[in-house]
Amino acid sequence: MNSLNSTISNHQKGQHLALQDRVIIQVLRQQGQSLRQIAASLNCSPATVKYELGRGQIALYHGQRHRYDAQAAQRCYQARRLNCGRKQACLAKTRFIKYVEAHFFKHGWSLDACVGRALASGKFTRAETVCTKTLYHYVERGLLQIKATDLPECLSRKTKAKRVRQHKCRLGRSISERPAAINQRREFGHWECDLVLGHKTKDDQALLTLYERMTRKFMIIPIKDKTAASVMTAFKILRSHYQEYWNEVFKTITTDNGSEFADLAQLERVSQTLVYYAHPYTSCEKGGVERHNRLIRRFIPKGKYIKDYDMIQIYGIEEWCNNLPRKILAYHTPDELYEKRLDCIYQIK
Repeated sequence: MNSLNSTISNHQKGQHLALQDRVIIQVLRQQGQSLRQIAASLNCSPATVKYELGRGQIALYHGQRHRYDAQAAQRCYQARRLNCGRKQACLAKTRFIKYVEAHFFKHGWSLDACVGRALASGKFTRAETVCTKTLYHYVERGLLQIKATDLPECLSRKTKAKRVRQHKCRLGRSISERPAAINQRREFGHWECDLVLGHKTKDDQALLTLYERMTRKFMIIPIKDKTAASVMTAFKILRSHYQEYWNEVFKTITTDNGSEFADLAQLERVSQTLVYYAHPYTSCEKGGVERHNRLIRRFIPKGKYIKDYDMIQIYGIEEWCNNLPRKILAYHTPDELYEKRLDCIYQIK
């Protein structure tokens, strides 16, 4: 008996074949054993033996005959192993990486906004970019100039459980009465409203924020203080700006039960605008404006005096928010979609 035939294979099922296993396949095949007999000797599947015999064929007698060769099969296996595994495209796509880093640091774009805008604008093809998830992996591995601490949301996630509060205040028409179609964001003119405070003193200003649910348009209006009178004064000025188009632009407004919005329902007396109040302590029901308020905190941290920021700086924040490409808008900006909607309203009038 050939010594190779008596060799006991150490191959374990599920592992790749070694050179010793391929030599056994060569010897047993020359002895005329079937695929199942060879597979039983190697403790593997007959399909594994079949594929292996196909990969290790060499031509003999000018191609007239073919025979399995263990050394040739091993060389083929090693060559294919070089191409196995996921390859990092960081070095091969340096131009795109520089584009991402430039917009991240200069314009404050998110990684997803950089990827989406690069494709939507046609500046890069799909083959020249990497996906958003890959970019975050690069950040975790330290392959970019962007560090994990540079990501705005990295260190601000809250893990504390919510608690139910009592003595809940209700000011007016509940959000439960709001038409369900508004939740689909297919109709223009439905807004969310909130207030951003600075230093916890009475002598500081406040920011009235408005968010249009369909186009994601964001407005920041500085007001004198956080009283209901100041809020109504800001809305009066806003109504004078839109004049006869007010009812088409502001169909509904959803806000919370803060005392600063206690008089907001008065808008229903002078216009067709309907005002809805979210359930107490349920800010997620107007999550769009809440999320944009967090964008403001990138520029105006909590505890800072809002009165220390001039109008140019505040409107610069608003402009940045409205010119940020959004994935949900097919990487268009809120300003682009908002202006299109206004043009349609003005043409109808």
